[in-house]
Amino acid sequence: MTSPHPAAQHETEPPKTDQPRTEEALQARDALAAALTQAGIQLPAMDVRTPWNGDLNETGPGGKSARYALVHLGVCSAPVAHALAEVIAKGSVR
Repeated sequence: MTSPHPAAQHETEPPKTDQPRTEEALQARDALAAALTQAGIQLPAMDVRTPWNGDLNETGPGGKSARYALVHLGVCSAPVAHALAEVIAKGSVR
């Protein structure tokens, strides 16, 4: 359907961070990107975000590190959304 997922390039060396929740989100993003790539699906805007949407190693207000990080899936075209729905539906039949 689409070319290899850009987030797949992060699989080799995710950014280093001392924040375990950020690390977990980066690993989850990379695992999802790899699975989507195997299914021929690309979500080009997929990213990891902290509460203050800054650099993952950056501290927020008051010098606090991120309490959480979220995998942001971004937006996709209607055909990609249909392909994603099809893959999920097939997987849920198992």
